Amino acid sequence: MYIHELQGWPALHWNEKSLLKPLAAVRHRQGLLIGKMEALGLKPRSEAVLDTLTQDVVKSSEIEGELLNRDQVRSSIARRLGIEISAIAPADRNIDGVVDMMLDATQNYQAPLTRTRVLLWHTTLFPSRKSGMTPIRTGEWRDDSNGPMQVVSGPIGRERIHFEAPSAKRLEAEMQTFLAWFEEETSIDPVLKAGLAHFWFVTLHPFDDGNGRIARAIADLALARSEHSAQRFYSMSAQIRLERKAYYEKLESCQKGDLDVTEWLIWFLGCLDRAISTSAETLAAIMAKARFWDRHSGATLNARQIIILNRMLDGFDGKLTTTKWAAICKCSQDTALRDIDDLIRRKILVKEDSGGRSTSYSVYTA
Repeated sequence: MYIHELQGWPALHWNEKSLLKPLAAVRHRQGLLIGKMEALGLKPRSEAVLDTLTQDVVKSSEIEGELLNRDQVRSSIARRLGIEISAIAPADRNIDGVVDMMLDATQNYQAPLTRTRVLLWHTTLFPSRKSGMTPIRTGEWRDDSNGPMQVVSGPIGRERIHFEAPSAKRLEAEMQTFLAWFEEETSIDPVLKAGLAHFWFVTLHPFDDGNGRIARAIADLALARSEHSAQRFYSMSAQIRLERKAYYEKLESCQKGDLDVTEWLIWFLGCLDRAISTSAETLAAIMAKARFWDRHSGATLNARQIIILNRMLDGFDGKLTTTKWAAICKCSQDTALRDIDDLIRRKILVKEDSGGRSTSYSVYTA
């Protein structure tokens, strides 16, 4: 028997005493992080938001096995937020759709979560009306015409059913109840509400596909409300991706349990706490980048040099060589080498020890 089949559903409950310490710890970390970020200048803060939202979009899709191009996601977010970045990568409409959904959830967090809004998110998420090569219903609840909605793993013939969602005929009433609860004023801490909303929505599984991504977007909306801020400085989805196995195991365990969701909320709070802790690394990288550009504020650099340096400071994939420079900047290798030699003379880049045809370069840190 699944949780949504129990008498009393959806009256979820939890042990408040068990949640006091983890909730207090998370709230304390939230406050410290927001305080640190508010002390930064506008540009580093915008960089942090851009990096966080990029992670959120990329990692939320990765959880579902879909790999998005990070540069395209970053460019799509930057365009929509009006943030200037060194290189714009054109994004396809599928990436723009995921970005639009996430930005609507986080930037418009004060707007009510309505039936129309959730259905629009689903349409935006699947602009081609397909999941991979499979046609799906978009902008409407699933109809179970192909059988009950099940979460299944394993090869054909030896499938394991992890969960079966409520029947389609229940969805309209179930979603009305969920959306009314989400918007009503309650004494529930907004962070706990984020965890409850995530669990409740993914248990209903109202769509043919995209339920996990929309559940995480709803949780992000609730977390933004908990902070009264559209600025995101940590990525819950990135942390869930790191803990993907535990995430699915905890969901399955609680969806097969009783109406007490204490264990899910303890896991959710712990994951959130670790997500906020991980954000310190992002903050350190952004501060290092800001110090780098402050140090070289008087340097006259050409557009190619600025593009490459920003790429390296953002976490360059692999080692920088003249070949990569030429490919990224669409210039000759001779031009790339002149650009690099100029930066070496100015002690902005340094040649690494490998030498030969594989000569590579890194940012000068002394």
